[in-house]
Amino acid sequence: MPGIPSAHQPREAAAAAAAAAVEHNHATTRPPKPDPALCPTDDEAIVPRSKKKKHNKQSLEYVWRSGVAGGMAGCAAKTVVAPLDRVKILFQSHNPQFVKYTGSWYGVAAAMKDIYAQDGLAGLYRGHSATLLRIFPYAAIKFLAYEQIRAKIIPNKERETPFRRLLSGSLAGVTSVFFTYPLEVIRVRLAFETKREGRSSLRSICKQIYHEHPYGKKGPATASAGGATAVVHDVVAPRSGLVNFYRGFSPTLLGMLPYAGMSFLTHDTVGDLLRHPRIAKWTTLPRPDDAPPGKVAPLRSWAELFAGGVAGLVSQTASYPLEVIRRRMQVGGAVGDGHRLRIGETAALIMRERGLRGFFVGLTIGYAKVVPMAAASFYTYERFKMWFGI
Repeated sequence: MPGIPSAHQPREAAAAAAAAAVEHNHATTRPPKPDPALCPTDDEAIVPRSKKKKHNKQSLEYVWRSGVAGGMAGCAAKTVVAPLDRVKILFQSHNPQFVKYTGSWYGVAAAMKDIYAQDGLAGLYRGHSATLLRIFPYAAIKFLAYEQIRAKIIPNKERETPFRRLLSGSLAGVTSVFFTYPLEVIRVRLAFETKREGRSSLRSICKQIYHEHPYGKKGPATASAGGATAVVHDVVAPRSGLVNFYRGFSPTLLGMLPYAGMSFLTHDTVGDLLRHPRIAKWTTLPRPDDAPPGKVAPLRSWAELFAGGVAGLVSQTASYPLEVIRRRMQVGGAVGDGHRLRIGETAALIMRERGLRGFFVGLTIGYAKVVPMAAASFYTYERFKMWFGI
């Protein structure tokens, strides 16, 4: 009855007290829960904060990982197309032994056959060691610089425009070529040689370039001695030294602006199109669990290769005439009278020799080389970024 204490109440009170004591002991031994985020985002509500953090692109970890990824991408791309690269250099530089092969795919095959018959497989990869020595730092600096410059120029999605993408790529290309251009000159000079015996070593090529004394602008003059007339070159302030390793540097800078700029712009733009919601399920992979916030979904292998190939096609077309001029300037000390030609003089020489078509000599090889090279480069870079978690 109400008001009369039950006989079971003391037993129930004791059980409740024991349960409270057990709960208290568990609470004191259980690790404390982390404090919730003050303003949790939607991403943090799905993925814990510890697994989903935004990368600091200025950190040493991000810098070395993106640099290694870029360097490996460059090495993989250049190895794929090294034989075509050798033939293209011989065509562009107007090598006398291979002029007869220019202008057709049959000529490309015939030139590669001649090189293989003369030097074997090593002949198709002549200068490739210098290429790898140059391309790793070049590609590493280019991709690293692009990530850093892009982070400054495009700090958020609202400021991402085609012009800013173009500018980021152009500045990245100029930065990389400035630091690695001398190695490119050495590589071209090694690839230009076709003689069977007495080939120059890497050391001798460097010494030869360093000590070259180009003639000045006044040109040759005649002088008589003992009834004989001799041609005497009027040397005006001959230059030698490290400056010789920058032959053709000016057109390289001019060519790099459209090449690198259009390459990154086209790759990113095609990537955006391939990630369109209507086709994303066929073109993209699931985002990794450790992907930083805001990072787009990675493309499938075929889609990434396609985006890189289109980027190579567009960038090669935009910059090829300046590339031809650059090649002719780079081998200026190995052919002719050693006169150092300027951009305008080199362009005029090409125009006199071949006309407008001379600026596009080897372009078909360029397409065959650059498309797979760019595809392999961007594919390798993006996959290494996935493996490195950046």
